[in-house]
Amino acid sequence: MRRSAKEAEESARRITRRALFLGGAQAAIVAVLGLRMRHMQVEEADTFRLLAEENRVSIRLIPPARGQIFDRAGVLIAGNEPNYRVVITREDARDVAAVLERLARLIPLTPEDIERTLAETRRRSPFVPITVADRLTWEELARVSVNAPALPGVTPEVGLSRYYPLVEDFAHVAGYVGPVSEADLARYETPDPVLQVPKFQIGKVGVERMMEDVLRGQAGSRRIEVNAAGRVMRELDRREGTRGADIRLTVDAALQSYVQARLGAESASAVVMDCATGDLLAIASSPGYDPNLFVRGISSADYRRLLDDDHRPLSNKSVQGAYPPGSTFKMVTALAALEAGVITPETVVRCPGHYEAGGRRFHCWKRGGHGPVNLVRSLSESCDVYYYDIAQRVGIDAIARMAERLGLGVRHDLPMSAVAEGLNPDRQWKRERRGQEWRIGDTINAAIGQGYVLSSPLQLAVMTARLATGRAVKPRLIAAVDDVPVPVPEAPPLGLTPSHLAAIRQGMYEVTNSRNGTAHSSRSVDRAMLIAGKTGTSQVRNISEAERARGVLRNDQLPWNRRDHALYVCYAPHDAPRVAVSVVVEHGGGGSAAAAPIARDIILHALTGGLPPLTAYPESQRNRIETDQRNLRLRPIAEGAGAGRTRA
Repeated sequence: MRRSAKEAEESARRITRRALFLGGAQAAIVAVLGLRMRHMQVEEADTFRLLAEENRVSIRLIPPARGQIFDRAGVLIAGNEPNYRVVITREDARDVAAVLERLARLIPLTPEDIERTLAETRRRSPFVPITVADRLTWEELARVSVNAPALPGVTPEVGLSRYYPLVEDFAHVAGYVGPVSEADLARYETPDPVLQVPKFQIGKVGVERMMEDVLRGQAGSRRIEVNAAGRVMRELDRREGTRGADIRLTVDAALQSYVQARLGAESASAVVMDCATGDLLAIASSPGYDPNLFVRGISSADYRRLLDDDHRPLSNKSVQGAYPPGSTFKMVTALAALEAGVITPETVVRCPGHYEAGGRRFHCWKRGGHGPVNLVRSLSESCDVYYYDIAQRVGIDAIARMAERLGLGVRHDLPMSAVAEGLNPDRQWKRERRGQEWRIGDTINAAIGQGYVLSSPLQLAVMTARLATGRAVKPRLIAAVDDVPVPVPEAPPLGLTPSHLAAIRQGMYEVTNSRNGTAHSSRSVDRAMLIAGKTGTSQVRNISEAERARGVLRNDQLPWNRRDHALYVCYAPHDAPRVAVSVVVEHGGGGSAAAAPIARDIILHALTGGLPPLTAYPESQRNRIETDQRNLRLRPIAEGAGAGRTRA
C-alpha cells in the first residue's frame, strides 16, 4: 500500500529526530570519556604513576621530642641530643637477611645485632620500622645514605636520644629511660601507638618513670612514597607531633652536686628540705651510677658490677631505705609523753646506766649512766634510760600516733620510684602482722628508735622540718610544668603545745651548742647559722650479755656490714629555721662521728649558697676543713644553663 506524501514526510521527520538523538548521545559519551581520560592522565597522573611503578605510600609515626628536666634555677638535668640511626621496614626490604648482610659491610653490625633485628622484624608488623643500629657517626650515616639504592627498606634517620649531663648527681632523682618492654606495655590498658615503635624509650625509674605521661608528648606522622625496591622516593605529607612538657624540679643542682660529693664513697644518703615550702633542695644517695649507660644499652659486665656492689649504687636510699632511726626518734617519744601529760619538761629521771623491766636489763649507751636528767639534757646527751622510762608511762600507741603526726610511717607522695612507707609499730600492728601480743621490751626498744621502728631519710627530714616549724610541712619535688608553677600546699599547724615544741627545740639546740652535747664538735660558730640537731646510732646486731661483760666490740673491730648505722638530723638557723637536713651513713658507726659532720657541711652550704665559709667552723678545725674542701670532687655547674627554656 502506497503511503501518501504526507505520511512519507512524517516518517522522514521521525528518522531525522532519532538520528539526531543517537548522535547527541554518542557525542555526550565521547565527551564524558574524554573528560575522564583527561582527569586520569593529567589530574591523577601522579597516583597512577605510583601504581605503574609499583610504588606505595607508607604512614610512619614520628616519635615526639621528650620533655626536658631542669633544676630550680634552669640547669639542665635531663636533655635530648641528636642520634643518627638506621631503620629497616620488612615489607619494603623483602629479603631482610640479605639486606642486613649488605648493611653490615657499611656499618658495625655483629651477628647478634643481625639476629636480634631479624627476630624483631618477625615479631612486629611488616610496615613497622625496626631500628637496626643507633648512635652512628656522621660518616657511617653518610655511607648508608650513598648506598641506599642497594639497601631496599633501609632508611637513615636523625632522631633524639636522652642524655644526662650531670651524670651520677641526679641518677636517683631523674632516673633514666630505656626501650619499651612487655612489662611497660602491660601498665597501660590502651597503650599509646608510639610505644610500639621499636627502641622507643620511656622512663624506667625516678621522675622519668613517674612523670612519663607528661614528658612523653604525642607522636606525629608522615606519609612517604617508596618504590618497588623499598627506597623512599619522597615525603608526601607530615604532621608534627606535640613535644613533651618540660619539668622544673625543686632541687638545686649546685647543692645536689655538693651533697653527692660530700657523701663521697660512703653508702649513705642525705635529704635537704626547705622548712617553709617543703621543697626538696637536695635528695642524694651514694654511691651513684651513670644513667647514660642505661640509655645506650648497658653491658652485662657493667650491670653485674652494679648489682654485686655491697654499697648498692642502684638503690635510692634517700626514699627507698628504711632504717631504725635510733636516737633521732627520741623527739617523737618525748613529744608523745609531753602531749599526754605524763611528764613535763622539768620531769627528772635518774639514769644509772641501765633500766630494769620485765625481768630484763636494758642498757644506756653510757655504761656508767648520766645520773639525774631532765628533757633538755636527755636530748643533749642522748640518755637512753630517760626514754625507756617515759615510754612505759605513755605507751606505744601514743608514740606511734605522734610519729605519724610528724611524718614518720607515712608514704609521702613524690614522683620517685619505690618511696618507702616506713613503720610505726603499735599493739594492733604486731597482733595482725606477727600474731603476737605487744611486750614491755617492744615499747622500750621503740622508745629509742630500735626494734620494729623503721624510717627513711626523707621521713626524717620531714619530721625535722615539722619540729622546726610546728606545721605539717609536706615534701615536694616538682616546682613547675612547662613554666606553670605547681602550687605550694598549705602547711596547717600540727596542733602541738608551743611550750612542748620549745622544749624539744632547746634540747636539739643543746645537742650541738652545749659542751656536753653529742654533736658539739659539729657545731657552727657563726651566730647567724647556729644549728639545732640530734644524733642517732642504730644497731644492726644484737649485743649479748657475755659481750657486754667482756667489753662491747667497737665498730672498727667489726666487719663493715655489722657496724651500726650513723644518723643525724638538724635544722638551721635555730631561731628562724630555713632548712632541715637528714643524713644516714650505712654502717658508719656513731652518728656524732660519721653523720653529723656531713650534715653540718650540707646545711651551711644550703644556707650560704656555696662552699661553707671557714669562719662558720670552730677555729681549731679550719685547716682540716679547708683541706677537705680542696679535695672535694665537685662537678662544675653552669649557673642558669637552660634557664627560661619554654615549650616550642
